Amino acid sequence: MHLFLSAFEDVPDPRAGNTRHNLGELLVIAFVSVLCGATSCAEMAAFGRAKESVFRGFLKLGHAVPSHDTFSAVFRMIDPKALDAAFGRVLADVAALLRDGDVIAIDGKALRGARDAGESARTRMMVSAYAARLRLTLASVPADRGAELEAAIEALGLIALKGKVVTADALHCNCRTVAAINTGGGDWCLALKANQDSLLSDARACFGTLKEGHPTAVTEDAGHGRREIRKAVVVSAKGLAEHHEFPGPKVFGRVEASRETAGATTLETRYFALSWMPTPDVLLATVRTHWAIENALHWQLDVSFREDAARNRKDNGPGNIAVLRRRALDVMRRDASNGSGRW
Repeated sequence: MHLFLSAFEDVPDPRAGNTRHNLGELLVIAFVSVLCGATSCAEMAAFGRAKESVFRGFLKLGHAVPSHDTFSAVFRMIDPKALDAAFGRVLADVAALLRDGDVIAIDGKALRGARDAGESARTRMMVSAYAARLRLTLASVPADRGAELEAAIEALGLIALKGKVVTADALHCNCRTVAAINTGGGDWCLALKANQDSLLSDARACFGTLKEGHPTAVTEDAGHGRREIRKAVVVSAKGLAEHHEFPGPKVFGRVEASRETAGATTLETRYFALSWMPTPDVLLATVRTHWAIENALHWQLDVSFREDAARNRKDNGPGNIAVLRRRALDVMRRDASNGSGRW
């Protein structure tokens, strides 16, 4: 925990000079309590009191364990970006294991409980940049009142993109996001939908001219009562970047999925804009890898940390406690002891 204490020293403390509790010690107690299942400031304080003798083994606790009001006040004031950056320094050795070609998935998750009566369920969000192979959150940025796009661009600026592949849904298929990725030296594979209607129409037209024998990749999966077949092809988008004033699309990708469940078959066709020419196999793998942010991060946050039920609502509180959950999940996944594989 001394590594965390050292990192937390860099988190600016906005409190008055006569504070009783050391910020780093308070953050350590909060983080350990979240690791052990706490979901609110009241539970952090209760956990701290129950385990005070353990914490005194490595913390000074000059004024005992903070109250739940103190935890709440601190999390309402401190900057979630600074807190996330402190965790990033602790986990920098893991982030250094990223390889060229690794997928960094970008997506936002609504903090559904972090709203007052009358507010939309998507009023508060956290946008994460997620290293799919490492199952590691590289950066998290709060997004309030529909500012997911701005938060995503900010998150991209916080991480090393050179040699990596950024994936995201259609919201992020726009000139500003692409420019941010290009500036960082990364490649991208972005879902292409009606928000880029003209580009999508040209993509469909390109696939309409495919010749027989064009390279195709096919995968088939079966299990849990369903069978799914996916077929991927890629075509050049040469010359279309200038026409659409869209910086750098070199390839369009198409993935057709057929799913059979209980005798019924559903068909889905998805299109993608890409900054490099992958093989159809690589396109399939990249598109599937993107879903790790939903399955291994967002789903886990709701099932294991009950994030959707969390009722922290005031000021920076929702964002800071959301950071603690994501980083707790990162730390759990670094634990190689028996039973940790479920994470």
